[in-house]
Amino acid sequence: MDLDLLWGWSGARSISRGLPMPVLDRGGIRVDTDSPEERRRFLFAGPAPAIRALAHATDEPHVAIKLCGPAHQLLELVPPGWVLQPQAYLMIQPERHDGPAVVPAGYRIEVVERGAASSVQIVADDGTVAASGHAAEYGGVFIVDRIATAAAHRRLGLGTALMAALGATQRSPAARRVLTATEDGRALYTTLGWTVLSPYATVISPERAAPDDAAATL
Repeated sequence: MDLDLLWGWSGARSISRGLPMPVLDRGGIRVDTDSPEERRRFLFAGPAPAIRALAHATDEPHVAIKLCGPAHQLLELVPPGWVLQPQAYLMIQPERHDGPAVVPAGYRIEVVERGAASSVQIVADDGTVAASGHAAEYGGVFIVDRIATAAAHRRLGLGTALMAALGATQRSPAARRVLTATEDGRALYTTLGWTVLSPYATVISPERAAPDDAAATL
């Protein structure tokens, strides 16, 4: 995996979410997210001995290790007890496919831009936020992030309109487009010209660091 791409994606994600900027650490990229669910995260471009060393040295809960690769490669490098998260995918859009951001009658698009970050909402006439998403650009990488459509407003084309509106906020034509997708989200993004670059696996350290011979919690 291209480390420059991951660096740009990590930096753009931090800008989008108001997090500290990433730093290089132990052969990977570290972001100190400092939330109750995730104290910090480490991202690695592929399986490496550094992941094993990091996992065995971690003695606090809610530390995430993320790997561009399949889950089994990551599980082979961490002690039993680390919790595997749902499968995700790192996706890119090799060519821009920005059609018009058109919403059905009864909806409107609202865009807010703050420096390198943008937020888009699709709002129903009654004031309900039907869909929302965020975008940011850093280090030659443009990301879309936290894409969501409310259940009552699905299958109306709002997701496509949202992605088009977010794409229109990209400033640098040469920036590479990156996102991470769930299993369900991958289907939508594929129809919009996105392709899977790599599986994206995550494990979280347990409440108490488990000894190597403990039963795995998966």
